[in-house]
Order: sequence, then structure tokens, then C-alpha cells
Amino acid sequence: MYRFVMAGNSFFMKCPACSRDLAPITAGSLTADACKGGCGGLWFDNFELSRVDEPHEAAGAALLDIPVDPAVSVDRAKRRSCPRCHGVVLMRHFFSPRRSVEVDHCPACNGYWLDRGELAAIRGEYASAVDRDHAVQDFIAELFEHALTNKK
Repeated sequence: MYRFVMAGNSFFMKCPACSRDLAPITAGSLTADACKGGCGGLWFDNFELSRVDEPHEAAGAALLDIPVDPAVSVDRAKRRSCPRCHGVVLMRHFFSPRRSVEVDHCPACNGYWLDRGELAAIRGEYASAVDRDHAVQDFIAELFEHALTNKK
């Protein structure tokens, strides 16, 4: 089920955007996988992204400046395969009700792939968890209002 490449005695996941090896990167108590020296993208396993997606979560700041290779070009429109799950294509969707940042999500392992700059954009969307909760409530109210208006 998992896609790992053996290198010596270690296993590496391949970057879904540029095919380079992903390397572990530690931020506080979280260990994500980064495309260091490649495209600068980040892989978060199940529930890891929620630990660094808000500006007050200090650990996330350590993940904002991944070293990149300026010669690496990434087609952001191209569909990507999960670096963990063999044969599973990542699903692209908006991260929040503001619909400003699209992320790639694995429906099998629940991991997230973020291209370079997407974590910073996510962390900048809302000043606090309260602001995000209000945006969600407004979005849901707007959906229901729209649905009720169209039924008349």
C-alpha cells in the first residue's frame, strides 16, 4: 500500500510534484516530510497539518522556508499521486471556506501535500481559530440561505 524507495538502509518517499526524495523535517513535536533541495513542498500525515495551520502555532514557522532548487519547475495543475499510498491519486480541494488555497489530499491515508508557499498562505488566512470558526459559520449560513432561496 505504501510507496517507499529504498536507499541504503533507509526508506524515502518520493515527492509527488518533482519526484525527488522527501526528507523528514522536525518542527516542535511534529515530523513532516519535505522536498528539501527540490520544489520545497511538504507532506503531512493524518492530522499533522492541523497542528501547524494557524499563525499562533509556533512549530509551523519552522516549515515555511524549505530550501529549494531554483532549476526545479513544478506544474501545479498536474494531478499527483500519494507519496504514501501506491496507486492513489491525490484529490485537490480548497483548504478553507475562503477558497483561497488549494491543497492535495489523499482519500486513503488522509495525508496532505502542500506546494511551496501554501502553508504560509494557509497560516495567513485567519488571525485566530475564532476568526476561522466565524468564517465557517458564515459560509454554512450562506449555503443554507442560497439553498432555501432557490427552493422558492
